[in-house]
Amino acid sequence: MSFLWAIIAGLIIGLLARLLLPGRQPIPIWLTILLGVIGAVAGNALASGLGVRDTGGIDWIRHLLQIGVAAALITVISPAWGRRRS
Repeated sequence: MSFLWAIIAGLIIGLLARLLLPGRQPIPIWLTILLGVIGAVAGNALASGLGVRDTGGIDWIRHLLQIGVAAALITVISPAWGRRRS
């Protein structure tokens, strides 16, 4: 069941990251999910290192870190994917 939640979280984080980026990102949805999952894991690790992974309320800083890492990954991967496909 945790695998399903990872895919759902990856989809949400990946889509939010794509919404933050200007322009069109020519990557498929499966790559968006994969980069969202990687962003979530890396964002959690970064939040743990900063000591903000678990707070008393909603972990906004952790979520922003997850989306930020996913956006950075999409920024790096998207141009390479576009060149590969053309």
